[in-house]
Amino acid sequence: MNRREILRLMGNGFGTLGLARMLERPARSSPGESRGPHFAPKATRIVYLFLNGGMSHIDTFDPKPVLDQRHGEPLPGPKIKTDRASGNLMRSPFRFKKHGQSGIEVSEIFPKVGARIDDFCLVRSTWSDNGNHEPSMLMGNCGHNLAGRPSMGSWITYGLGTVNANLPGFMVLCPGFPVGGAQLWDSSFLPSIHQGVHVPNNEVEIDKLVRNLQNRSLTRADQERQLALVDDLNRSYLAATGRHPGLENAIASMEVAFKMQIEAPEVLDITRESEATRERYGNTEFGRGCLMALRLIERGVRMVEVYYGNFQPWDSHEDIGTHAKLARGADAAIASLVDDLKARGLFHETLIVVGTEFGRTPMIQNSGLEKLCYGRDHNVHGWTTLLAGGGVKGGFVHGATDEFGMRAAENKVHVHDLHATILHLLGIDHTRLTYRYSGRDFRLTDVSGRVIEDILT
Repeated sequence: MNRREILRLMGNGFGTLGLARMLERPARSSPGESRGPHFAPKATRIVYLFLNGGMSHIDTFDPKPVLDQRHGEPLPGPKIKTDRASGNLMRSPFRFKKHGQSGIEVSEIFPKVGARIDDFCLVRSTWSDNGNHEPSMLMGNCGHNLAGRPSMGSWITYGLGTVNANLPGFMVLCPGFPVGGAQLWDSSFLPSIHQGVHVPNNEVEIDKLVRNLQNRSLTRADQERQLALVDDLNRSYLAATGRHPGLENAIASMEVAFKMQIEAPEVLDITRESEATRERYGNTEFGRGCLMALRLIERGVRMVEVYYGNFQPWDSHEDIGTHAKLARGADAAIASLVDDLKARGLFHETLIVVGTEFGRTPMIQNSGLEKLCYGRDHNVHGWTTLLAGGGVKGGFVHGATDEFGMRAAENKVHVHDLHATILHLLGIDHTRLTYRYSGRDFRLTDVSGRVIEDILT
């Protein structure tokens, strides 16, 4: 490009006309433009609440009376190798109670979720492949135990696009980082416009929630002229060179970043909700995250993932009794999210998933490193996942672990099956949502996965 062409573009590209043209265009996602659903969806949005660290199913949503009867005895059969040494069977310190018309039993540490259990489907037979945190987190979020695969949120926005062009299609709320970090919401080889946008929900002030959201040195009009110039220069380059996926996605990302200035300050400001509403969710990082998720979903964000906290808070090797405190930080927030989605007419089109990377063993942990010796080890062989809202049966239990809660035994559901079902509820055939990279077609469910028809309405 010569100087005369630059001057011509500058003269023609300034002003709000350039911005208006930019705002009229939908965010691009080439290569591989965003497509619509393969069939009519049951849900149009998803909130993924991830209780990272490994929530114990047998102390929350999967009661095992045999543990009361055989407390202190060895688990029958050959000794099972776990991540750390495990001893004899240990009863749950928490009481279970039947709730709702369904009569589903829920631990006393989740009373508010229990009171709404008729809205939830409990998959008590989830299982996976690797009992360490990072590979299990990667499996739960990206469908593979190794890093380098796109996250579920990236696959979903790649398949369906975004609803609100002023906000990213996939947003992640975590006060810092869980084990595995940003690769859990990475777009990997998918177009970068589908990358999850991380917001640290340990902050309340908008300038701290999203850094550099507001430009302090340029007015809005100056930014409009600047972006219009950059946009025209980029398009001129594309016109001369042909398609350039990396640049096209960079343009789309910059457009979304600029548009966020319009809507993000308002949508992320939970002080705009009443004090009573904020109190219901709880003044905790997870509570604030769930309330932000409500506001984001309400304004058209396709997927919001809320992590319970940094690192792996539910990892109760030392003392399973800490689950009571952890549950207090989750119970009211989850229940309030269900209530408010209903009140705002969004429950039946929003899929809520409450997950964790694995469960915990029915045996006490006694590796010799524990002071209290009242905790449980990792258990990737069986745990409970909760789903509610768009297209799943409420007050329903699918599958079961064995009598001790050690392994999925009935209607087993691998994480690939869970992902296939989530995509199905969003109107996507998981075998058809593919992306060709490095000589092969990839998908979220790798080469397996089946839809859990039994839980669908």
